[in-house]
Amino acid sequence: MALIVQKFGGTSVGSTERIKNVAKRVARWRAQGHDIIVVPSAMSGETNRLIGLAREIAAEPDLRELDVIASTGEQVTIGLLALAMHAEGLKAKSYTGAQVRVLTDSTFSKARILQIDDARIRADLEQGFVVVVAGFQGADADGNITTLGRGGSDTSAVALAAALGADECQIYTDVDGVYTTDPRVVPEARKLDTITFEEMLEMASLGSKVLQIRSVEFAGKYKVKLRVLSSFEDEGEGTLITVEEDKRMEQPIISGIAFSRDEAKLTVLGVPDRPGIAYQILGPVADANIDIDMIIQNVGRDGTTDFSFTVNRADYNKTLGVLETVKGHIGAREIVGDKHICKVSAVGVGMRSHPGVASSMFRALAEEGINLKMISTSEIKISVVIDEKYLELAVRTLHKTFDLDKAE
Repeated sequence: MALIVQKFGGTSVGSTERIKNVAKRVARWRAQGHDIIVVPSAMSGETNRLIGLAREIAAEPDLRELDVIASTGEQVTIGLLALAMHAEGLKAKSYTGAQVRVLTDSTFSKARILQIDDARIRADLEQGFVVVVAGFQGADADGNITTLGRGGSDTSAVALAAALGADECQIYTDVDGVYTTDPRVVPEARKLDTITFEEMLEMASLGSKVLQIRSVEFAGKYKVKLRVLSSFEDEGEGTLITVEEDKRMEQPIISGIAFSRDEAKLTVLGVPDRPGIAYQILGPVADANIDIDMIIQNVGRDGTTDFSFTVNRADYNKTLGVLETVKGHIGAREIVGDKHICKVSAVGVGMRSHPGVASSMFRALAEEGINLKMISTSEIKISVVIDEKYLELAVRTLHKTFDLDKAE
C-alpha cells in the first residue's frame, strides 16, 4: 500500500462527466489499497471566467479580492468530485486550502507556500477517507485567501506530497507525458520516458506548459517522485521525472526544445556606464514584483551603454511605467520596447559533456534566415530571443537539427 497524491488539471475535470471519470479512476487506485489525496484544478475555463467578471467591475482589480474570487473555481470542483466519489462508494472529504491550512505568504495572486498542517489529512486517511484538497490556493497568517499563480495546483499537489512523505505525486493532464516539444507545433515530437529534474526545471521555466516551474522546484528539493500521466488514457507509464541522470547523458543529445510566446523586451538607451547602474534600473522593477528573465548590457562607448532585458508580456506596460519613472533619475536617453518577440531554447544534460551544441543551434537558425536578438546560456540550456513570427519555424528546425524526431 502506498500514499499517492493525484493532481487533475482543468481539462480533466472540465465537465461533470469528466469529474465522474476521475472518481472512477481514483476508485480503482483505492481498490488496490492505496491511500489517495486528490488535488483538482478549477474546471477548464472557469478561472478565466471569474477573472473576466472581476475585470468587468474593475479594470485593475484589487489583488486580495481577485484571489477571493479566483479561488472559488477550485472550491466548486472539490465539492463535485467528493460527491462523485460518494457515488462510487468511496468515503471522501473535500477541503479548501484554507481549511487544510496551507499557509502562504501574503503576495496575493503569486503567493508562496510556507507550511502545510497535515494533521487533519492524516487523521482522515487513517479513517479510510479519500482526501480532496483544492489546488492553487491557501491562506496567509491573517486568514486572507491567497492563490499561487497560474498552474498553482501542480505546486499544491507536490507540496502536499512533500509534507506527507507521499510515495508518488501523479500529475494527470491532457497530455500523456512530457514531449520533446509541443506536438501541436512539431507533430513528430516524442514522449520522453524519463527526464531529470534539472531538465524539467529548465523546460518549465522556458515555456513548457506541462508543469508549473515551482512544482518542479518543490519536487526536486524534497525528492518527490513525480510522474506526468494522461487523464484520458488508462494505459501508459507517462513520463517519470527523476533525480538521477540516466545512461542517456553519455549521448550527445538534447532532451527537448522549449519555447515561450509570452515575452517582451525593453531597452534603456544611453545609460551612464558606471557601477550600480544595473541595480538602479532593475531594483525598482523588482520592487514592483516583476520577474526579469534575460539581461544584456552592451559594451560601453563614450561613457554610456544600452541595457536590455526581457519580462513576461503581461508585465510589459507595468515595466515600461516603472522605467519611465527612473529614466530621469539615472540619466538615460530613451526607453524602447518590443512585444513581438519569443524565446526558443534547447535543453539537455548532454551539453555538459558534448561541445558544439551552440554552434549547431546557431548555424541551423542562420540557415533559415532567423536573426538572434538575445542569447542566454546555462550548463544545460541555450536560449535565444527571436521575432515571434519565426517561432514555429525555429522550433521545427531545432527539433530536426538535434534528431529529436528519432526514437531513442
